[in-house]
Amino acid sequence: MYDRDFPGKGKKIGILGVPLGFGAGKRGSSLGTRTIRQAKVYGQVLTERMAELGYEVHDYDDLNLPRPLYPPKLGENPRFLPEMLESVEKIVPAVKNILRAGETPVILGGDHSIALPTFTGIASFFREQRQEVGLIWFDAHADMNTPETSPSGNLHGMPLAALFGQGLPKLVNLEGFSPKINSKYFAHIGARDLDTGEKRFIREHGIKCWTMHHIDRYGMNACIEQALELVGQAPGGFAVTFDVDSLDPLDAPGSGTLVRGGFSYREAHLALERIAETGKMRSFEIVEVNPTLDTNNRTSELAGELILSALGKTIL
Repeated sequence: MYDRDFPGKGKKIGILGVPLGFGAGKRGSSLGTRTIRQAKVYGQVLTERMAELGYEVHDYDDLNLPRPLYPPKLGENPRFLPEMLESVEKIVPAVKNILRAGETPVILGGDHSIALPTFTGIASFFREQRQEVGLIWFDAHADMNTPETSPSGNLHGMPLAALFGQGLPKLVNLEGFSPKINSKYFAHIGARDLDTGEKRFIREHGIKCWTMHHIDRYGMNACIEQALELVGQAPGGFAVTFDVDSLDPLDAPGSGTLVRGGFSYREAHLALERIAETGKMRSFEIVEVNPTLDTNNRTSELAGELILSALGKTIL
């Protein structure tokens, strides 16, 4: 039976740090895993707060991933592809092992390119159970570029296209199957800065997006309800990946691709509180915290607060 005071009672969490920062245009997001762990969240570190909610917490620490020398090779697109493929070999099995242990992965990034291997691991695990799993993607950006449409060549702008089966075969065919996500179980929330190729991709593939226009017009509660109705139909439940740049920069200054006009602090918490209420979340990931760009550790602390909301923490 669900206990409002102890929503994690009888449940296990596996924390995994994925300190991959070379997918972004600015350096520093690889440090986010540590600062989120160390930040004071309502006065205590994150693991202590998780335990207070009733969860059994297992911290798997940070993966040992490549740290390439900068700059990338001239003309390389996507940038740092060999390093990404090497990282995939560590990230995918790490996520699957947490799920096999009966734990809910809480994944700390890193830039948003990690969502390609992390969700690949999730989708592969549920595929082995003969179940499809849904995905909610919070982001100011679409992250649906391919090498042909990307203005920058940065991998953190390409993970969703690869998950949908578009892009380089080496990235698309991870774990031997593609696509990793069925569009009827997918929701993108918070977009406000899209490239031309991404807009075309969204229309051609019929991808459901609730942009900041929709949130302004109808409110976060109505938008997240519609998104949850969509992803909640997935037989295996759904995963969540949350880019902190979906928030307004006034609330989350520590990220590398800031765009004005994002979620408010309370809108973000409301969305994650509504997600927790469903009981269908199978994994939570937070990315793009860049401590080198932060102000007084505000974004790292906020990341911890948002994780707790997704895990069932309520005001009353």
